[in-house]
Amino acid sequence: MSKIALITGATAGIGEACAHVFAREGYDLVLTGRRADRLEKLSEQLTRAYHVKVVTSVFDVRDRQDVISKLEELSPEWRKVNVLINNAGLSQGLDPIQNGNYDDWETMIDTNIKGLLYVTRVVSNWMIGNGSGHIVNLGSIAGKEVYANGNVYCASKHAVDALNKGMRIDLLPYGIKVTGVNPGAVETEFSQVRFKGDKARASKVYEGFEPLAAMDIAETIWFAVSRPAHVNINELTVMPAAQATATNIFRK
Repeated sequence: MSKIALITGATAGIGEACAHVFAREGYDLVLTGRRADRLEKLSEQLTRAYHVKVVTSVFDVRDRQDVISKLEELSPEWRKVNVLINNAGLSQGLDPIQNGNYDDWETMIDTNIKGLLYVTRVVSNWMIGNGSGHIVNLGSIAGKEVYANGNVYCASKHAVDALNKGMRIDLLPYGIKVTGVNPGAVETEFSQVRFKGDKARASKVYEGFEPLAAMDIAETIWFAVSRPAHVNINELTVMPAAQATATNIFRK
């Protein structure tokens, strides 16, 4: 069987782009997400274009029991995961802390931190049993800096940054690599989700400069994963050329 990559949040954006890149490179894929129709469509595209095997699993990473049960439903052959890409994540709202929405906070913490942990808890044990593996966690420039009204989202991505370091230590004896990838502005569904579907407001985020595309990050992840066995890229921060910091963007 070919190498296997398991990608969370594969229904759009960076996760979908990663699916295309890893399929192009000959990986069979386990794709997860919340939207069954998109997963099925993507699976058909990939098998047709790249002649790889694809299985899909529909769950929300926030639901611990569903994560565990759906992953454990995979056959032993599909548990031989070589690469785990913890891509599922989101931002909700852009409010100062004193006006923050409790539900938004819980959604971000449950998805960006706890969801990542639930998936990693299962898959890392498969990797230990397999004797090797590579975990790639999607962070953000928000995990390196804090900006106005980003409070809880930034905190969640700072947590991912810390988890990268903790995982790297804990999994070191088992030959499992851990890489953190921290993008700046990437034009995906991200801003639409942050602004609860307000496309007009979301589009303004990317006005006046060329943001990163999902494929830019997918190719970066592939670079990290494709290094020789003795090499680990601990972390990469990837920004558009027009962006210097989380909030410093040169717009024409």
